[in-house]
Amino acid sequence: MTQPHPFLADDLLETIRGRAATYDAENRFPHEDLADLQAAGYLRALVPTSFGGAGLTLEQLTREQSRLAGAAPATALAVNMHQVWVGVARALHAAGEDTTDFVLEEASAGEVFGFGISEPGNDLVLFGSQSEARPDGQGGFSFHGTKIFTSLSPAWTRLGTFGTDASGDDGPHSVFGFVTRDGGGVEVKDDWDTLGMRASQSCTTVLAGAHAPADRVVRRIPPGPTTDPFVLGIFANFEILLASVYTGIAQRALQLATEAVHRRRSRKGGGAPLAHDPSVRWRVADAAIALDGITPQIAALARDLDLGVDRGELWMPQLSAVKSRATETAVQVVEQAVRLAGGASYFASSELSRLYRDVLAGLFHPSSDESLHAAWANVVLGPIP
Repeated sequence: MTQPHPFLADDLLETIRGRAATYDAENRFPHEDLADLQAAGYLRALVPTSFGGAGLTLEQLTREQSRLAGAAPATALAVNMHQVWVGVARALHAAGEDTTDFVLEEASAGEVFGFGISEPGNDLVLFGSQSEARPDGQGGFSFHGTKIFTSLSPAWTRLGTFGTDASGDDGPHSVFGFVTRDGGGVEVKDDWDTLGMRASQSCTTVLAGAHAPADRVVRRIPPGPTTDPFVLGIFANFEILLASVYTGIAQRALQLATEAVHRRRSRKGGGAPLAHDPSVRWRVADAAIALDGITPQIAALARDLDLGVDRGELWMPQLSAVKSRATETAVQVVEQAVRLAGGASYFASSELSRLYRDVLAGLFHPSSDESLHAAWANVVLGPIP
């Protein structure tokens, strides 16, 4: 279904932008932003119309997430985690699998989904968990372990997570399921005090028996690299939407830098705007050129995911690459913007100062540069015997 673009109204984004500095300074979750986005239907934007949603494609949502990130990066990053789960369920439904249709139904009804995957010291990420998944004997599992970077911590009502079931005779298996906040066995720590992305409130979550009944357990599969469509769906939606958020930050930073060099005057240049200075123009152009190649790559990957295109063994490396390229480029563009805006951007009250702190968080999201290069080396050179 073709949706009018943009989905999020400009005045709503300006309202959200106006709150971002306060949330950051107070290290506070953006409850008002989330309420406004829910009222606008944004948390069900990816939900198919047959489930009561807006029916946006992933490609359309990438543009909206970039716009939202330009207004409030931490709000966009937090909402990203909900959108990832909805995107996974949407893709599986389109492929004829109904095991995650409950995500679409509950997202349409107003439930908010958190992302409980990352663990301290575990670089396997999706391919193996340090947490335990203990069977209840009726097809369900209780989860025990610690999850980190759980964005939306104060607000999620459903948490998608996973752990390792080592109870069977068939060896350890990764178990993916969804638990509820009010079902018990969940402790959310108040430990989010970071350099940037402060309003995301991505607190540590301790699972101490959080239970997923059988109808909320969606996979029990061997650990390790896999092309299972559920795991691939998580990875694809996560990397693509993450790239969109950091690209949006860079786009906003470049806009602010452009405004600054038109506003600033050069005494050496006889009072002309800095925008007339050849070295300034080169720096602006350099940032714009770097950013120019990212959006088409995000759009192409999102479109192929929407259409069910099979990229085979290239899917994982190319998804890792778009995240890495987008986040690294965003850091470079924001740094250029800070240089262009001058010393005023060094003050904490400057939006560019906040964007600079926020954009650095992109360096810590999976996939790491090490795993990215290892994956591409295997594609180009073949695996080491």
